[in-house]
Amino acid sequence: MSNLEREAAPAVCGGRGFVVAEPVRELLSPRRVPLGESSEVRRLLPNLGRRMIGAWCFVDHYGPDDIADEPGMQVPPHPHMGLQTVSWLHEGEVLHRDSTGSLQTIRPRELGLMTSGRAISHSEESPRPHARFLHGAQLWVALPDSHRHTEPRFEHHAGLPVVTAPGLTATVILGALDGATSPGTAYTPIVGADLALTRGADVTLPLEPDFEYAVLSMSGEAHVDGVPVLPGSMLYLGCGRSGLPLRAESDAGLMLLGGEPFEEELVMFWNWIGRSQEEIEQARRDWTEGTRFGEVKGYEGDPLPAPALPATPLKARGRVR
Repeated sequence: MSNLEREAAPAVCGGRGFVVAEPVRELLSPRRVPLGESSEVRRLLPNLGRRMIGAWCFVDHYGPDDIADEPGMQVPPHPHMGLQTVSWLHEGEVLHRDSTGSLQTIRPRELGLMTSGRAISHSEESPRPHARFLHGAQLWVALPDSHRHTEPRFEHHAGLPVVTAPGLTATVILGALDGATSPGTAYTPIVGADLALTRGADVTLPLEPDFEYAVLSMSGEAHVDGVPVLPGSMLYLGCGRSGLPLRAESDAGLMLLGGEPFEEELVMFWNWIGRSQEEIEQARRDWTEGTRFGEVKGYEGDPLPAPALPATPLKARGRVR
C-alpha cells in the first residue's frame, strides 16, 4: 500500500535513544488518511509520538468497509525501497501486481510479503467482482543496512503456523512466537501475529523481554494488560515483558507487533526508506524518470507521481518526533 498523501512529510525514526526499556501502556490514536476514491485508513505508525516498534515502521488499519457498490481498494503503481510490505486481511481480497512480474490475489489470513530491497513498484486493487466487505491492515518493516539493497521479491504464504491456548488462536505472520516460526523471510528479530480471542478469554501470551511490543485492535472488545483497546487504536507496551495478559469482553481480533529495537537511524519519505537526503532525492528522480523501479504490467491506470520534497533538509534522527 502506498502513502497517498500529496503533502508528504519526512519521518525520522530508528535508533535506540527513544526505546522505552521497561513495560509501559501508551495508547496511540490513529490519524485518518484517504486511500483512493472510496476508502479511508487509520494510520497508527508513523504516529505523532512514536515512529517505530522494533523494525515495524508503518501501520495502517482499514475497514471493515462495505464496498459492494464501490471500487474498493484502488492503489495505482508506486515505488518502494529499503522496506518490506506486509498485507494482512480479515475480510475481502486484494490483487497484488509488482514489477518483478508477480500477480497474486491475497485472501484473509494469508501473508502477502513484498521485499522491496533496492527498488520495486507495485499496485493493489480490489478484484472485479469482489467481496462485499474489506477489512485489514497494511504494514511496513524497515530493512537493516546489510539487506536494504537486496534483490526485490514477493512471497505469498497461504499456510501459516498457529499457536493456541484456551480462547486464543494466534497466527504467526512474521518472525516467531512461542516456538512457532512464520515461513515469511525476516531480516531482523521480529514478530507479527494475528490474535483471535473468543468472548471470555483470559490468557497470558508469552513474550521476549528484549523485544518492544505494541498491540493493534482490529475488532471487538479486548483488554490488553488491563487497558481497553478499541478497534483502530494501538497500545504501545515498551520492553521488559515476559508475558502479556489479554482478556476479551467479546469475540475480538488483535495484532501483536514486536521486535528487537531497531538500532539504525532512518529517513522515511513517501514510500521510501533511506539513510540520507541524497538517497531520497535519487529515488525521486529515478521514479519520475521511469528508471530503476521497473514497470507494473496489467494495471489499468497511471502510476502515482511522487510528491515534492520539503524545503527543509531531510535528516536521519531518532525514533520519536
